[in-house]
Amino acid sequence: MKEIKVGIVGLGRLGSVHAQNLAFKIPGCKLVAACSLEQKELDWAKDYLKVEYTTTDYKKMVDEADIEAVVIVSSSPEHCWMIEYALDAGKHVFTDKPLGCSLEECKRAEAAVERHPDKIFFLGFMRRYDPSYADAKAQINAGRIGKPYLVKATGLDPEALVESCIKFSKTSGGIFIDAASHDIDLMRWFLGGEVTEVYAAGTNFKHPEFAENGDTETGMAMLKFDNGTVAFLHVGRTAPHGYHTETEIVGTEAHIRVAGVPWKDRVMVYDQYGARQEIIENFPQRFAEAYLLEMVDFIDCIQNDRKPELTVYDGTKATLVTYAITDSFHSGKPVQVQY
Repeated sequence: MKEIKVGIVGLGRLGSVHAQNLAFKIPGCKLVAACSLEQKELDWAKDYLKVEYTTTDYKKMVDEADIEAVVIVSSSPEHCWMIEYALDAGKHVFTDKPLGCSLEECKRAEAAVERHPDKIFFLGFMRRYDPSYADAKAQINAGRIGKPYLVKATGLDPEALVESCIKFSKTSGGIFIDAASHDIDLMRWFLGGEVTEVYAAGTNFKHPEFAENGDTETGMAMLKFDNGTVAFLHVGRTAPHGYHTETEIVGTEAHIRVAGVPWKDRVMVYDQYGARQEIIENFPQRFAEAYLLEMVDFIDCIQNDRKPELTVYDGTKATLVTYAITDSFHSGKPVQVQY
């Protein structure tokens, strides 16, 4: 199978995960170029990953590096123009979520994808590749829980990282935009419908700084779907025990719960505190396998000229729902979702 030469933009916490997967763990691809605004990250890519071409200029990387595909893990406001530029330059594109930060940006990305039907566009909603979520979807498709009619999703960041979350909340657009798009994608996937109306609220009991930034430390939302199903969303920044992602799918005949307790592993520690297990610390740890599997699929799609299940339109829909939830949070009123 032909080796796919890849360039990556963004080498932060998640970008470094993708970069190492591309460099060391995926047969059939070679990471040959990297772009970052941080020189220390470029030095790391050159020294550790053995990347041949490094630059701080994204357009220069796309135009000059010997690459066939681009992996975009830059800051969210940069995604859509980078998608457009790479596709117009004849490259296959993987982009991390969110697709865009506004409907206008998402439409720009959609148009670029539509202009280049011969190129692979891959959206990084990696939870669909997590073995536990994939198994839940397979059981739903097999009819083992009857008709799924309710999804309850919880996504909590650890209190240990709250100071960085407070700082980021000034520019993130709010907790729902920043943290809820993966859950919304799973809700659409599991329930097989589109969101029509949302209602959201939030609370600040530990860190008033979030409210000062127009955000909330804990957010809740109810979502109605066009097929009569519903979902509940709970996102937060102050989990005392660690990173906690939990999803329950309720059907007419059975329930499925994914990661009800976010165990780090199967090790039990016996000490003066009793018998206990450690908890997942962060999202790269929880979804390490999913990040690898989605990138394996991206490379396979290119090699076999196969379109992925996720489309650019899935990204637009998740973005629109997160913004509708944010509008409801600020207004205190239900908001209709317009596609």
